[in-house]
Amino acid sequence: MVLGHRSARRRGMVMGAAMASSRSRKQQAAAPAPAAQAAPAPSAPADTTVEQIKQLAELRDQGILTEEEFSSKKKKLLGI
Repeated sequence: MVLGHRSARRRGMVMGAAMASSRSRKQQAAAPAPAAQAAPAPSAPADTTVEQIKQLAELRDQGILTEEEFSSKKKKLLGI
């Protein structure tokens, strides 16, 4: 039984590493080349906040977050 547990744990670790590696490659592919980058826009942090709130709203709409959890996290992001 212990052997089976170790195998399952090892599989989980391998899958986790594979998922992290894949996520990292996707982020690198999505990022523009440093030479082609212009000066960062002053609204970049606001864009990130808006995207995070949109993601939270999707989780709320899917029933993963309650309305209270959504409101709390939104206020924290907005600094309210």
